[in-house]
Amino acid sequence: MPKPPADGAAKIDAYLAGLAEPARATLTVMRQHLRAAAPKAATEAIHYGMPALHYLGPLIGYRAFAAHWSLFPMGRVEDLGLDLTGYEVSRGGIRFPIGQPAHVALVRKLVKACVARNEAK
Repeated sequence: MPKPPADGAAKIDAYLAGLAEPARATLTVMRQHLRAAAPKAATEAIHYGMPALHYLGPLIGYRAFAAHWSLFPMGRVEDLGLDLTGYEVSRGGIRFPIGQPAHVALVRKLVKACVARNEAK
């Protein structure tokens, strides 16, 4: 699998700078939580048009939309085996209201499951 570009962090900085508030603040906080939850995933890049962390391939991405923001575990959400009752879940992502970051405990669980998935590949 090709390595993500070295300038990924700068591209993510630019992506976040282009967002209106409160989306910018929400995703900036989530970026920090994701990076803290995935110390092995030192590489950031734009993947599928969204900011993403990479560890043995794409790990998890996040993106702002008009009425919500989402986390994308770069695979089918149901394959992660997590209880996501109470969250709006699609096949590929989990939605949250703009201005409301995901709970840190959920972020840690998601990242841990994504790391395990990528390590098993």
